[in-house]
Amino acid sequence: MRSTLALLLTLLSATANAGAASAPTAIDRWLKEFQPSTLSRQEQRAELEWFIDATKPFRGQTIRVASETIDTHKYESTVLAKAFTELTGIRVVHDTIPEGELVRQLKQQMLSGKNVYDAYVNDSDLIGTHFRYGKTLVLSEWMQGEGRDVTLPTLDLKDFIGLAFTTSPDGKLYQLPDQQFANLYWFRYDWFSRPELKQRFKQKYGYELGVPLNWSAYEDIAAFFSNDVREIDGQRIYGHMDYGKKDPSLGWRFTDAWLSMAGAASKGYPNGTPIDEWGIRVENCQPVGASVARGGATNSPAAVYALRKYLDWQRQFAPPGTLQLDFTEAGPVPGRGQIAQQIFWYTSFTAALTKPGLPINNADGSPKWRVAPSPHGAYWEPGMQRGYQDVGAWTLLNSTPLARQKMAWLYAQFTVSRTVSLKKSMVGLTFIRDSDVRSPAMTQLAPKLGGLVEFYRSPARVYWTPTGPNVPDYPALAELWWEQIGAATTGEKTPQRAMDDLAQDMDRVLAKLENAGLSRCAPKLGPERGKEFWFSAPDGPKRQLPDERPRGKTIDYDRLLRIWREGGDSK
Repeated sequence: MRSTLALLLTLLSATANAGAASAPTAIDRWLKEFQPSTLSRQEQRAELEWFIDATKPFRGQTIRVASETIDTHKYESTVLAKAFTELTGIRVVHDTIPEGELVRQLKQQMLSGKNVYDAYVNDSDLIGTHFRYGKTLVLSEWMQGEGRDVTLPTLDLKDFIGLAFTTSPDGKLYQLPDQQFANLYWFRYDWFSRPELKQRFKQKYGYELGVPLNWSAYEDIAAFFSNDVREIDGQRIYGHMDYGKKDPSLGWRFTDAWLSMAGAASKGYPNGTPIDEWGIRVENCQPVGASVARGGATNSPAAVYALRKYLDWQRQFAPPGTLQLDFTEAGPVPGRGQIAQQIFWYTSFTAALTKPGLPINNADGSPKWRVAPSPHGAYWEPGMQRGYQDVGAWTLLNSTPLARQKMAWLYAQFTVSRTVSLKKSMVGLTFIRDSDVRSPAMTQLAPKLGGLVEFYRSPARVYWTPTGPNVPDYPALAELWWEQIGAATTGEKTPQRAMDDLAQDMDRVLAKLENAGLSRCAPKLGPERGKEFWFSAPDGPKRQLPDERPRGKTIDYDRLLRIWREGGDSK
């Protein structure tokens, strides 16, 4: 593969127009920024020359693109957009906006056909929406057709992590990965390693203080640090951290596989079959219901257990006020040095927690914390989805004029090209290329990232998966979650009532989508058969367990790392 890539880059360099008098100066200036790289300087130069040549017909024009507000996209909007503009003469306006607003804008543009943005970086969670509505450019076809002349010869799709998640069930590629992060377990390795704390924990609970493998152990550890230890080095500490503000990010907190981590979904990879991580039951690619009465699991005992545990832990073991925080506000809190562990932590915050001077890092920059796989709930069984992985991916719509599609596609490829991808990965720590993850530069950086690189190099990473194609309209259905979960966080509804109402709302939306003119795999709501019918079905939702709190189980973190390096599995 390496020799093929080198040959392509050599050909690019030879055929690219030496053109634009300022091009060599601009290339030299930006090559200093795009270090390190898995390409040589000569190979990087060849890719940049290709972009300069391919964009000639569009110089002087402007495009607008949008992505959510995370460090990776901030780097793109402030650095990569400027670089692309200087190199190509195409002005890029790269807006970073809250994800809820981005999803709404994308849906509106899909339905209206009015071109506001020329491309979006939106989650692959919308793959079910994209392939059903028929409003999204099919990249695998477009790259061989109208977009062939503006497709980077060295794009190297096989190098991308997460490409399977941006591919629809019919095998077509709809989105190009731009950034990727998982939700993992985060904990204070230094505290967990203290002999006196390890001894106290084992005396009380009868097993070792370590990385929890189930929710019972997580709860024991949370209670231990919040109630027994209470204070470390003169500071009040807490055994749990989360967020619960009634806004769109609360919905993602649950749709990002929380129900399947509890064990509500069916077995199956990358998403449960026939019941997925949203609790939606699908038969022959058609969603037939979310409620237990229709064979779904959104209001199943496992789902109610998932919500109840979320609420109990936050009320009992988290710092005061966390139920009033959203995703963005909660992200930096562990960095203040008061949190012992967090069961559901998005690795998109890794960059923020590696900043010098934080109390969670040593003087040499190495972390006092580590990341590991999140533990699973009482209903979880091997073969089920293990956790969530966010794949933000470039998405183009059919309604965008061809010339603007081409310009946006060129910029999209620029932001993920091997010339810039390693540097971008080291800034935002949201890896998308396997070559970057395995690079010497990443090996050197790994000790400062608390196990993140080891996770992405391990075979385990493929079992952390985004929302699958069963969700037929992500914007419409995701909105229901934060409203109903929010009613539970404020105490307006019990967990059972909130999940019952959510399941009914989802069934109602699925019924509307039956006649919405979807191009394929439209929902077809199934008949209500009653809970007992489905609890007795071999592929139905699980009935309530007699004991939802089995004995806690942990694993030593250093042993877990050895298992990862040897290609094994901790579960």
